[in-house]
This record gives sequence, structure tokens and C-alpha cells, in this order.
Amino acid sequence: MTRTGGWLRTGEVAEAADVSAQTLRYYHRRGLLREPRRSNGGHRLYPPETVTVLRVIKAAQRLGFTLDEVAGLVEAGGHRHGGPDRGLRARAVAKLAEVEQRIADLQTIRETLLQAVDAGCDDLVVCAGSPCCPLPFAEPATAGPRALRP
Repeated sequence: MTRTGGWLRTGEVAEAADVSAQTLRYYHRRGLLREPRRSNGGHRLYPPETVTVLRVIKAAQRLGFTLDEVAGLVEAGGHRHGGPDRGLRARAVAKLAEVEQRIADLQTIRETLLQAVDAGCDDLVVCAGSPCCPLPFAEPATAGPRALRP
């Protein structure tokens, strides 16, 4: 129990949640945290569950959710009648699809870079002019295939 009757000051919340006071204030400005009450001296006082909310925000960010998406998750959690497309499960499924697409993109990049290494590409301009260059170069929209290559 803190000296504020169970309510936590900004520094106490920040320390307990392992965030900076600036991060706490930023999340508050972004609407991720409820308006704290004020002590007689004007200090912000947060309920203890704010620490849990902060930990959830940080965990969601580590899972790839943006702060806007986290705000939607926090809001959806507060409304139990939001429908199936508003909750964590639906949003996690959508985020998983994004992550899987990024993994596929990274695997393509990896394979292309391995081909460039195997081909011995040391000079990007020389490689780009070679018909066996494994690196994908964008062609101008008006040009046909290999229009810029000899």
C-alpha cells in the first residue's frame, strides 16, 4: 500500500511498469490510459491496474501492434458488446497474417541476397547490367522487359 491510499504517483507507476515517466505521459496523451485523478497537491494518481495496462501495451508492441492498434485493443477490451471483429482474437489473426507476409517477404529477400553472394556480385551497376544478375531491379512502367539492359 502506498502513502496515497493504494493510488500510485507517476514515478511509482513508471517504475513498476518499467517505462519512463515520459512514456507514461505520452501514452496518456495518446488516450491509452484513463485520466488519472489528482491529489490535493495536484499530483497525478493512477489506480494500481494502470501498471497492468502499461505492461499489456508494451507486450502488444513487442508482438508488432502499432500504438493505434493497441489503442483499439484497449478500447475494445473496455466494451464487451463490440462484436467479434473488435476483440483481441480477430485482431491477432489479422496481425498474424501480416507477420506471415513479412516472413515470406524476408525469405524472398534472403534468397535473392544468397543468389547475389553466390553470383559474386561486387559492383551493383555492373551486376544490374548483366543478364544473369539475381537482383530484382524495377523497370520503368513504359519500358518492356530488360529495356534498359544491353
